[in-house]
Amino acid sequence: MTSIDTDLARVLRENAARTERQGRPAAESLDAARAAGAFALRAPASAGGDGASAVTVAGVLAGIGRHCPATAWIAGTCATSKTFVTDVFGAAAPPGYFADPKGLACGSGTPSATGVREPGGVRVTGRWAYVSGCEDAAWAGLAVLVEGTYCFAAVPVSALTVERTWDTAGMRGTGSHTLVAHDVPVPDGRIAAARPPDPATHLFYVTTVLAPVVGAARGALDVTEAMVASDRRPSMTAYTRMAESPAVRHTLAEAALLVGRAERTLTAAAEAADSGDVAPAGHARLRFEMAEAARDCRTAVELMLDLHGVGGFGSAHPAQRFWRDVAVGSRHAHLRSYLAVEDYGHALTGVTP
Repeated sequence: MTSIDTDLARVLRENAARTERQGRPAAESLDAARAAGAFALRAPASAGGDGASAVTVAGVLAGIGRHCPATAWIAGTCATSKTFVTDVFGAAAPPGYFADPKGLACGSGTPSATGVREPGGVRVTGRWAYVSGCEDAAWAGLAVLVEGTYCFAAVPVSALTVERTWDTAGMRGTGSHTLVAHDVPVPDGRIAAARPPDPATHLFYVTTVLAPVVGAARGALDVTEAMVASDRRPSMTAYTRMAESPAVRHTLAEAALLVGRAERTLTAAAEAADSGDVAPAGHARLRFEMAEAARDCRTAVELMLDLHGVGGFGSAHPAQRFWRDVAVGSRHAHLRSYLAVEDYGHALTGVTP
């Protein structure tokens, strides 16, 4: 996984608790991530962005998530939105959308709004739930049904209303609220018919969700390894340090193996996305493997908290923040293991219920 700039890592760590408390990334975290190019990863090179590979994006998101999972999640949403806009509009980019390649974008691929055609464009009305980073983004890429056709629109967030509906146990700092459009005009240059993503692109979208979770699990492991290496002793034992206990070493090793396995799965999926040639069975298998990687992260963090004990659940303790962020982030729709295994079984057999 990619190691991010040490200054960015420090700013993210210092502001992680405040990001969670206020329900959106601290301004310092956003500024540092922006300056480091975290929001320009998937802006095309022709617009001054990085046009980064899936492997690079996954590594950066995991690196950010190691210190602040919420900021990583928002950067992943931005990468997804800019990828979708680039795929839909191609060289005819929506006016203004890429004016600032480092700008934060948000979006939703769920067509929960409708559009009515009018001269020069479409008038849009609807609601999009779970739009991460919408309070801080300049642009939103949003799916709209126009006369039954799936379309994608680039809309300034200033033209929309934010309803603060996000109130969860984990990933609180993502500010994944609801965007609302009330009869908003969208000119023709900013809305176009869209096709479902091809398998490789879809894998990329899943990696942007998994990477912050994997990064959070690695962050929890950092905290746990530091605790085990410290002078802390297991209570009610004769050991003078945690590391003296064979059971502690075994538990730490098991957690580290699970985190490492999740990182390797993430990298393999990103490499497949970059290849651009993913067969249906391979797509289904990789989706299942990524769902399992998310579950590995959950299991790993649970093991770590066994080592921390009750103290690890203190409201200011970073371990419990990582635990809650992993618990929520790993249950995103892209990472639902029960559906991923269904799809893989279908791909292997061709049989559906």
